[in-house]
Amino acid sequence: MAFVDVYFSLGSNLGDRQRNILEALALMDEALGVHYSALSRLIETEPWGDGVSGTFINACVRYRLFKEKDVAAQAMRVLRQCQEIERRLGRTGGVEYAANGKRIYHDRPIDVDILFWGAEHIETEALTVPHPLVGERDFVLIPLRQIAKPALKRAFPDLFD
Repeated sequence: MAFVDVYFSLGSNLGDRQRNILEALALMDEALGVHYSALSRLIETEPWGDGVSGTFINACVRYRLFKEKDVAAQAMRVLRQCQEIERRLGRTGGVEYAANGKRIYHDRPIDVDILFWGAEHIETEALTVPHPLVGERDFVLIPLRQIAKPALKRAFPDLFD
């Protein structure tokens, strides 16, 4: 039986930010059918991206999941579960872009992103793994480095040097 370590980032800048993160984790445990294997410290960070105002609470979490044969299909199913958790916790709207093609960010009670799926590279219309902006975001890298296993560090040395 093969397993894969899946890394997620979580962030919240609306309402009770810490409670939002903890509720998202409980819902993720339920949806994924397993308790997370590692959780970073919660950190407070400044907003990133145009259109966002309040400070965030951010964290990274690692789950050890049974690895299915169709990795992309499994990752898409997990993405849909994360999006449902975001909706349940009050997130509205989807990804939005300005006329110049630049992404517009919004305040949110919760944001859950898939960062890594082991050492896999997944490219679909709705999902890119590794997350394409992980290396540009200290609010992801700082907590991620707290929980990254050596195998992830070896697979993506440019992010962990």
